[in-house]
Amino acid sequence: MTKPPHLLARSSEWAALTEFVMHPDPHLRLGVLSGRRRVGKSYLLRALADSMDGLYVSAVAEEGTVTARRRFADDVARYAGVGPDLFRDDADWESLLDSAISLSIRRRGASGLLVIDELPYWMSHSPELPGLLQLLYDRSQTGHGHEGGRVIVCGSAMSVMNNLLSGTKALRGRAAVDMRLQPFDLSTTAQHWGVDDPATALRLHATLGGSPGYRSLTSSRAPQSLQEFDAWVSATVLNPGQALFSRSEAEYLLREDPRFTGSALHYAIINAVAGGATSPAKIGGLLERDRTSLGRPLEMLTSSGYLDHSTDPLWERRPVITVADPIIRFHNLITVPNRDLIETGGSVQAWRESQPTFISRILGPHFEECSREWLRRHAAPSLRGGANTIASTVINDQGGRARHEIDVIALDRRSGRTTVGLIGEAKATLVRRGPADLERLVRLREILRGQGHDVTSTRLAIFSLEGFHSDLVTVARRRGDVLLVDLPSLFGRTEPPVLPE
Repeated sequence: MTKPPHLLARSSEWAALTEFVMHPDPHLRLGVLSGRRRVGKSYLLRALADSMDGLYVSAVAEEGTVTARRRFADDVARYAGVGPDLFRDDADWESLLDSAISLSIRRRGASGLLVIDELPYWMSHSPELPGLLQLLYDRSQTGHGHEGGRVIVCGSAMSVMNNLLSGTKALRGRAAVDMRLQPFDLSTTAQHWGVDDPATALRLHATLGGSPGYRSLTSSRAPQSLQEFDAWVSATVLNPGQALFSRSEAEYLLREDPRFTGSALHYAIINAVAGGATSPAKIGGLLERDRTSLGRPLEMLTSSGYLDHSTDPLWERRPVITVADPIIRFHNLITVPNRDLIETGGSVQAWRESQPTFISRILGPHFEECSREWLRRHAAPSLRGGANTIASTVINDQGGRARHEIDVIALDRRSGRTTVGLIGEAKATLVRRGPADLERLVRLREILRGQGHDVTSTRLAIFSLEGFHSDLVTVARRRGDVLLVDLPSLFGRTEPPVLPE
């Protein structure tokens, strides 16, 4: 199945979904697609259903079970080309699901497709739905049900979707696809918004992330320069009269999951993490709570997709907790401290006075993560020495007198010993990087060597927002082990200078 031209990126996701639908398995097959709101799930699944002549239905929030079944029956009748009055008003979920799958099979044979979008809305009043899908699946597997048919269920409530296939839940072991749709990367976001300037596109991505649905929330023209970006932020993300206002959007995102209680503790945790607390101990210190009491709330926020939780690759017991959604981070760091000023018409002033915070606590960390993501997904494997782990870390010097942050490190532990393929510095400061940055990386490599890590083939990488001094470029080319990555390189528009002359 050729991907529709209107579907931007998503090539691997499209290939996986079409392979799932077109698989020769003669029995009913189940798939699960999840992802945060506005990430493009419905757009992708509608395109898939249209291409496969399948049936796409979407649940509606806060709709009772009787109305939901009636709406489902209308969708099935419309798909069948018959009047809705031919379906009984008291048709239950099992008969409706059975009819929908049967009709899709008549249209397309074994690859007939039924898509149920936002399933958690239905589950809020009809929790038996996953069990009914299990029943239809098991009947098909034993030859007592449908011959073929494909069902994809989708939802934005991450904790609910994650729980569908866990433990002893009905669909565990029965879904052939369990896909989590991710936001667009830097270059795709720039293309989606129509922003040609890399510096402007980076700031847009740092503010909103890569969720394509945000573009439809503003009628303003996308910014094309840094000057336009400043005016655009004041008129949209910091404008209480706009749908894209960060407070409105952040509160909407934080309440979209029916299992999220919205308690003051959860908001306080997110605020602490946005402010730089990256471990349970630091969060507990800011909130004056014992770290052990935060285990359950942190787990809930992570499973719901509000926080990301990882570990330092060199210190496996050192957790690294970050805010998952950029607009929630923006809300906590920019909007909340300036709420009174913004709501009394001072958005321009609030944004101007927030520039130091935006540069150091939003743009800087975001640039670091974009640098790591570029190395993971877009750089040639040889540039990272074939390493399979890309992260950040903190190391101590031999005397233990200082701690050094490494923004980007590529590690390989498959041989039983830690091999460092690359260490890098990622700086979003408004100055070009010079030889001093390279000298720091050389010292860090020697510290790693002294700690017993294999740095024989370690490359040194410098990621810069504003480019590099000519003398650094000259040294990098002469050495042959230095990778210089500027902003156009992160967007895939130029090749980073790395090879010697």
